[in-house]
Amino acid sequence: MSAILDPMSIQPADYGRVAVLYGGKSAEREVSLNSGKMVLAALQAAGVDAFGIDVGQDLLQRLNTEQVDRAFIVLHGRGGEDGSMQGLLECLGIPYTGSGVLASALAMDKLKTKHLWLSQGLSTPKYAVLCCESDCRKAAEELGFPLIVKPAHEGSSIGMAKVNSVNELITAWQSASTYDSQVLVEQWISGPEFTVALLGDQVLPPIRLGTTHDFYDYDAKYLASDTRYQVPCGLDEERELELKVLARHACEVVGTTGWARVDVMQDKEGRFWLLEVNTVPGMTDHSLVPMAAKAAGLDYQQLVLTVLAGTMESRG
Repeated sequence: MSAILDPMSIQPADYGRVAVLYGGKSAEREVSLNSGKMVLAALQAAGVDAFGIDVGQDLLQRLNTEQVDRAFIVLHGRGGEDGSMQGLLECLGIPYTGSGVLASALAMDKLKTKHLWLSQGLSTPKYAVLCCESDCRKAAEELGFPLIVKPAHEGSSIGMAKVNSVNELITAWQSASTYDSQVLVEQWISGPEFTVALLGDQVLPPIRLGTTHDFYDYDAKYLASDTRYQVPCGLDEERELELKVLARHACEVVGTTGWARVDVMQDKEGRFWLLEVNTVPGMTDHSLVPMAAKAAGLDYQQLVLTVLAGTMESRG
């Protein structure tokens, strides 16, 4: 992660006209709409000349015809978080928030992210790729149960399911395949889940997640009122530092810049296991990065301005 300019040293007018890109057509559209509206309101309240674009077929025309000095990307999922939007903005010469093309594409692909982490000796759950029913049976034999099924290129826990039998695994694979042609199944890690946000070169306080659901699914993330968020996270100082160092290393391997969020499980023996890295984290009133920023002393507006300040830095 690279350093970000202090937003307090930048006048709102210095940003020029800022397009907040949100919505889009991915399975995470509704989350993105909520994130984008909140980001846009915070920028405008801070005096930034910001306007919103619900990304659709007319995006290129709007970027070409409207004055856009920089873009704040709040598009979650494919089409916004996978490097394609970043590539378009690079071609147009428009500075944008967050990671570049390569890191965005890698982080959106759970399988490639795992390959990178494993190549660097970082722990991530054992897994298999599912393409047919025989793959499901083979994975069950090799990994055992329970297992977690995931579309390889989706976020917000969309298409995910915990399974305890071969029949459940086949059904979950078929369901996940409606979202993505590439489906992963991972060994289930029993224990607490943590999320760690990075903002520039700062690692924000980790958050421990608690839910009555089988796992931290879409409903637990955005709809449920009983999801528990523990910050401070409850780890002792040494283990919390270990978690922060792991999260930073995980992001460095992928090559993220600006901001990111890493999801981690801890097993019964206390070992940490990397799940995924998000390069355009949620920014709704249920989202984790604003919560972590608040614990670090940054309110929502300060967080948004800090992310935007990253567009003032050269990508080298």
